[in-house]
Amino acid sequence: MNLRDLPEAERLHKIKAAVHDRIIGELGERANELDKEAINQRATEVLDTYLESRRITLTKQTREQLLSALLADILGYGPLDLLLADEQISDIMVNGPQKVYIERNNKMQRAAIRFDSDAHLMQVIQRIVTGVGRRVDESSPMVDARLPDGSRVNVIIAPLAVRGASVTIRKMRKDPLQIGDLIKNQTLTEEMATFLKACVNARMNIVVAGGGSSGKTTTLNILSDFIPADERIITVEDAAELQLRQIHVINLESRPANVEGKGGVSIRDLVINTLRMRPDRIVVGEVRSGEALDMLQAMNTGHDGSLTTLHANTPRDSISRLETLVLMAGMELPSRAIREQIASAINIIIQQNRTRDGGRKITYISEVTGIEGDQISLQDIFVFKQTGFENGKVSGFHTATGAIPRCMDVLVSTGNEVPISYFDPAPGSGYIKPKRIQAVAA
Repeated sequence: MNLRDLPEAERLHKIKAAVHDRIIGELGERANELDKEAINQRATEVLDTYLESRRITLTKQTREQLLSALLADILGYGPLDLLLADEQISDIMVNGPQKVYIERNNKMQRAAIRFDSDAHLMQVIQRIVTGVGRRVDESSPMVDARLPDGSRVNVIIAPLAVRGASVTIRKMRKDPLQIGDLIKNQTLTEEMATFLKACVNARMNIVVAGGGSSGKTTTLNILSDFIPADERIITVEDAAELQLRQIHVINLESRPANVEGKGGVSIRDLVINTLRMRPDRIVVGEVRSGEALDMLQAMNTGHDGSLTTLHANTPRDSISRLETLVLMAGMELPSRAIREQIASAINIIIQQNRTRDGGRKITYISEVTGIEGDQISLQDIFVFKQTGFENGKVSGFHTATGAIPRCMDVLVSTGNEVPISYFDPAPGSGYIKPKRIQAVAA
C-alpha cells in the first residue's frame, strides 16, 4: 500500500521510523558525538529527501512536529521529553506503548502521548539505561536507573511485564521543596518542624517511614537541610536522588552485578564502607535488607545524627520491619538483642502517609523510649487526626499529644530547646494536657 493511502497517524509513524533508521544507520555511534545542531541539520535533510522521493506533501506544522518527534527519538527520550519538561508533573507511568499516565498536582490522569510501537518504547528504554551504565534484556528484565537530572527510573520488561514494557519515573524537582513548603501544604505544622529541626541539630537518629509515594525521600531531603554545613555527610542510595545543599557531601550509589554476575556493590557494602570514610553523618536513602543491621551498629558506635527511610505503615510497624530486616543480614541474633540494638539506636520515627485525596501528611512523630519487658516502647509526640472526607478532600488537624519528649534534656543541653508550649494538645483533640506542662506554663 502506498504511504499516501494510509491514515495520517500511521503514515507519519512509518515516515518517522524510516527516517530514524536511516539516520541511525548512517551516523551509528557518531550520533552521540555530534552536537544537536549537526544532527538537526542532517535529520532535516534526510526527512526532506525522503518526503520528496515519495512525493509526500506535509503542512508546515505537521512537518515541524514530525521533525521534533524525530529529534526527540535520536537525542532524547522520545514522547517522554514533553512530560519531563512539565514541572507540574511529579510521576510518569508507562504501561506499554499505548497507555501513559502521569501524576499532576497529586492527581492521576491519562497523558496525551503514546509510543509508536513496542520497539519504539524499548528504544527509549535502552537509551535511558545505557546512559547510566545499566542494561535491560530478557536475562535481566528489571532495572533501576536515573536520568541526568536525577529523576529515578524503574523499568521492567517481558517476560515479566506481560502486556508490554513498564516504565515508572519519579521526577526530580529542579527547585527542591523546603520545610516552609511542607508547612504550607499542611504536611506538618510549624511546631512539628521546629521540633524536628532541633532533633537533627541535636544529632538524634531519625527514621522516616511510610508507603510508596508517601513523600519519605522528600522529607528526608528536607531534614538533611538542617545538618550543619561544617559536617561531613555521606549518602548511600540505590539510585542517587537526594539533593543535599551542603558543601561537604559524598554521594554513594549501589551497582548491580554484570552479565557474569560479578561486580555488584550492594547498599550493605556501601554502608559498611562509609564507616571507613570518617563520616559525621550517614544518610541512607532506604534500608530494605541486611544493611539495617550495619546502619543500627553505626548509629550505636558514635555515628549519631544519622537518617534513613523504610517502608512501613505505622511507627510500631517500623520497629517490626527493622527487626525483620536485621534478620536478613544472616546473623543468628536473638530477638532481645535486636530490639536492644533498635531501642538504643533509633530516637525518632516520623510516619508519613498519603491521604485519599493524594496529599501527603506526617501522621506521627514518635519517640523510641526504651524497652519495657520484651517490647520496644514508643510514645507519640505529634499525630494527625482525620475528622472527615468530603468532596474528595480529607479534613483533619495535627496536634501534640501532650507527652513531653524524653529527649528534651538532650535538646536543651545542645542548645536546641523547643518551647514547652509546643507540646500542648489542640483543644478538642481528645488528648489531655499533662500536669507537667501546666506546672511549667504556670
